[in-house]
Amino acid sequence: MEPALASPRYYAVEEYFALEEVSEVRHLFYRGEAFAMSGAVGMHTIVKQNCVVSLRLALRGRGCRVYDENVRLAVLEGELYMYPDVMVTCHPDDSPNKVMMRHPVVLIEVLSPGTESHDRVWKFSRYTQLASLQHYLLVSASSWLVEWYRREPSGVWSFTPLASQEDVVTILELGITLPLADIYTELDIQPELDKPRTLQ
Repeated sequence: MEPALASPRYYAVEEYFALEEVSEVRHLFYRGEAFAMSGAVGMHTIVKQNCVVSLRLALRGRGCRVYDENVRLAVLEGELYMYPDVMVTCHPDDSPNKVMMRHPVVLIEVLSPGTESHDRVWKFSRYTQLASLQHYLLVSASSWLVEWYRREPSGVWSFTPLASQEDVVTILELGITLPLADIYTELDIQPELDKPRTLQ
């Protein structure tokens, strides 16, 4: 989602929470400023929904929950609150009756031209401060491409670009896979790596 400054004023955290309770628009909160989040449309929405459906089916009966962009995440308590496109948490404290989650295992952002650099750099550097987070996925809504960041046992984040029909994201911590074919199902997007090349 692309943030836009909601107003030039600064909010206390309690004021921000009160704003979110009555506002029809979601806001990212960062160091006292509230930024209105624009709603997803078109391909972005379908890609996000495909991720949610695939993950929910894979995680059925495992005690984990999948949330979409309407659920708030506390990234840095008292300083930064965001709404990831897709979030997976298995922590007992992140119950469905709460308005804010704190312990995600997987976060997914669907890229758009206006948010790509923000999601790749600004959000990633802050999401990685979440001790529970093991996987961060950047999913293109315009081409068959998933950029997969994974926290290795050493604590270093590895990077794997996935762009073929057979590629899958393997989430060992949850015992599931997320096939790219599921992410891009029913969309007019084809993997570039699998397209036949015409000889000149």
